[in-house]
Amino acid sequence: MGPEWIGWIATAAFASSYFCKEARTLRLIQGMAAILWIGYGVFIQATPVVVANVIVAAAAGYSTFRQSKELTGTN
Repeated sequence: MGPEWIGWIATAAFASSYFCKEARTLRLIQGMAAILWIGYGVFIQATPVVVANVIVAAAAGYSTFRQSKELTGTN
């Protein structure tokens, strides 16, 4: 089994995120899936896959952190 398994796990994780009822959980799972995609992209040496998923992971992390701050009322 080659690097494809990383891509398949990332695909399954990303697809499963749409079954989440809470937005925060959806973003966390999508962020984790993006990290798997980054690993896959590095392994197959595909810079566009890495860059796109760095952006997705960063956006998921930022929006999760921002939402947490808004819920707690901290700056």
